[in-house]
Amino acid sequence: MPSRSRRRPPAHSVAAPGGRTQAQRRRRGGGRGRARRKGSRVGGTALSLVVLLTIVAVGGYLLSGAGESRATAAAASGAPSTSTKPSPGPSPSPSPRRLPSAKPSSAAAFPTGYPAKGNGSYSYASGSTARFGTGTLQRYRVAVENGLGVDPALFAAQVDAVLGNTQRGWSAGGQWSFQRVASGPVAFTIYLASPGTAYHLCERLIGLDIREAAPGGVNCSNNGNTVVENIARWIDLTDYYKGQPDLYHALAINHEVGHSLHHGHVSCTGAGDPAPVMMQQIKGLHGCVPNGWPYSASGSYITGAPSP
Repeated sequence: MPSRSRRRPPAHSVAAPGGRTQAQRRRRGGGRGRARRKGSRVGGTALSLVVLLTIVAVGGYLLSGAGESRATAAAASGAPSTSTKPSPGPSPSPSPRRLPSAKPSSAAAFPTGYPAKGNGSYSYASGSTARFGTGTLQRYRVAVENGLGVDPALFAAQVDAVLGNTQRGWSAGGQWSFQRVASGPVAFTIYLASPGTAYHLCERLIGLDIREAAPGGVNCSNNGNTVVENIARWIDLTDYYKGQPDLYHALAINHEVGHSLHHGHVSCTGAGDPAPVMMQQIKGLHGCVPNGWPYSASGSYITGAPSP
């Protein structure tokens, strides 16, 4: 019987253990190789990310620590910290502009006593003021008898405060204006004198015996260029003005300067009305109430019927 030759299957079809061909095994092996290489790339990327996050975290910690160190050092040294920017607070509102307030009374700066008669010499206030008002200009000087213990600048300041009141003083009506000067021609000079000197001045100027009017005498004016303020009245005031030195000083200046402006005496207009400054208030108010200003707060001139 003729023998039959055996054919071997192709190499690629030979089954490998497990029932898979060598080609299949190679393909599967190659697949495992590629999977391993891909896995390596993913693992490397994850590792790099972890390293990067660690660097960032450490860097942030270091930076934070450095900032805190700077802030702590700045606080210890008193210097402003630059590590953080403080939140801005509310903008400060502008300070309200303060209006000039009335000067406190300087009556307390005057002596409480005075000589019966001074030596008859005078010291004049230096310097000059601005012009008060818009009417006809009346320049004036201020003098204080030596030996009274009164600074001429102090007395001048009180006179200026009265004549410089453009709301209620003699300049309020628009007819007069005033300016104190240190020298040169003047409309009048205001003297502060002892009772004895005031007596002689008033008797010589206008023939008035001021000793009869009140203890210590009164003030006077010659209806011209001389105004005499008696320090006894300036310090002791009068019965109607006890405790109101500023109001009495306004009355004393305005009354005598009113004479220099050629105003005569007037009477009270009625009970409860303000006493006109040209009224002889030293002799009584006759129902009027104390007042030291020629004009009211509303700008009305305060006067009355003519009186001797």
